[in-house]
Amino acid sequence: MRYEFKYIVDKKYLEPLRQMILPFVEMDSNVEEAEGRVHYTVRSIYFDTPAFDFYFEKIEGIKNRKKVRLRGYDEGAPEDVVFLEIKRKYEIPILKYRAPVRYKDAIAMFKERNINGHTLKKYGIHNSLENATRFFYQVYGKNLRPVVLVVYEREAYFSKFDRTVRITFDKGLRGMAYPSLQDLFDERKLSVAMKNNFILEVKFNKHFPMWLGPILSKYSLKRQSASKYTITMDSVKVIKSISKSTIYTRSKWDN
Repeated sequence: MRYEFKYIVDKKYLEPLRQMILPFVEMDSNVEEAEGRVHYTVRSIYFDTPAFDFYFEKIEGIKNRKKVRLRGYDEGAPEDVVFLEIKRKYEIPILKYRAPVRYKDAIAMFKERNINGHTLKKYGIHNSLENATRFFYQVYGKNLRPVVLVVYEREAYFSKFDRTVRITFDKGLRGMAYPSLQDLFDERKLSVAMKNNFILEVKFNKHFPMWLGPILSKYSLKRQSASKYTITMDSVKVIKSISKSTIYTRSKWDN
């Protein structure tokens, strides 16, 4: 199990916060520092039911909920690795199932409904086939479809004192409604979802880092809900496309 604490922060505090945490952290090895680069790009296509159950579970504060997504990084190419992911939240702890596959194979898996031979045993994930099976069980069992593409730049650090502690600045949040799988690495149709703020995330296994508390207090930062999925869904107006009959059907099922 893993924990995530999130904070929505004004962009003007980005550099001061960065300077204050630097004595306590080391940059994530996933960040290529060439030419002064301090972040990488995260791209996720989120799936939801026809009644947008996952969206409403978050909005309504359901404690046990999930997200199903296809995630890639940076520019992308057919041979690049992407991840089939299920992210489950049990009240506060987080549990994530990931299956690495080639981008071209991920598209083929959706088209052919065949996962055999495509999953990779990389990144320390030895049960990738099992996780891919979980992913497609959700996709086809719940009739999921892509509803939004969420893209942002991630600046990531690990604590020098506890490598299970990871701190990220997620910047430039943007997205697109109803993407195809081929849109995962396409920047041309994206709309800004968060203009004046970024999201600070603190991930840890056991203990919140004590040294970080005074830094957050200095800027009066309070832990709050900050789902990039729901923020982008609202920004690109996916929810406007829900028909009255869909909402009625959902409310009838809820009762």
